[in-house]
Amino acid sequence: MTRLFDLDLLNALVVIAEAGSLSAAAPLLCRSQSAVSEQVRKLEAMCGLTLLNRGKTGASLTPAGERLVGHARELLALSNLAYRDMLGAQLAGDLRIAITDYFRPRALPAILRRIRDEFPRLRLHVSIRKSAVIEEEAALGDFDIGLSMTVMDKEGESSKADDQRIRLRREPLVWVADKSFTMPESGVLPLVVLPDSCSLQRFIIKTLSEHDIAYAIEHSASGIGGLHLALAAGLGVTCLNASAIPEGAVPFTGFPTLPDVEFSLVPPRVGELSIISDVRRMLAEQLS
Repeated sequence: MTRLFDLDLLNALVVIAEAGSLSAAAPLLCRSQSAVSEQVRKLEAMCGLTLLNRGKTGASLTPAGERLVGHARELLALSNLAYRDMLGAQLAGDLRIAITDYFRPRALPAILRRIRDEFPRLRLHVSIRKSAVIEEEAALGDFDIGLSMTVMDKEGESSKADDQRIRLRREPLVWVADKSFTMPESGVLPLVVLPDSCSLQRFIIKTLSEHDIAYAIEHSASGIGGLHLALAAGLGVTCLNASAIPEGAVPFTGFPTLPDVEFSLVPPRVGELSIISDVRRMLAEQLS
């Protein structure tokens, strides 16, 4: 007898794998956590195998879960490809995308892989840049689509009020350090940050200065990967959005309350090609 997988159940498993926990996946799937758990239970019952290891820190795939997620991504991509083909929406061509390195660094590779699988004729050229650079160079034509991060103001509003901007998600900012970190006896806060071209680095310095908190830049990393390594080495404290906090890092309390950040696609340039507009809408669906 032929057994057919439910694509909604497979999609739930993929989202859980990318989000890292059932609680994080639930809002992305527009379901309650208990409903997402039930979806996993149905999949596990169908397979007769445990697909997820559940723990206090989140959910991780079992070897069987890893295999099924691989199949699930292919099946979901084929389903979307078939649907778009019926609509006559075959995206093809070269697209240059500039993305801030704070945007979901652990999940981004899987998201880009999913886009590649769904649109095999679309060639994406992705560059990782600072948000300030993306905002400043959006109109110059060096890239087609830009995804930047903005720190919200004290009232929770964005300084970017352009109606053509596609807003993707908001995340809290958190002071973090590796669990091995200890504050030096001098009381001077050691910071690990990105270069001063990074708007978040400038925000951190401004916040500490406004609250008369003594600090010293212990390490300046070129990108989020280097920042994670410096944190893991216990070199200091930094401020990160929720999806960019690495494993092993914990909240560092006793410092000023921080606002949220907002991720958005920068407004289109005048005279933008229709294929770029189509991809921008598609990316908004995939990245939000």
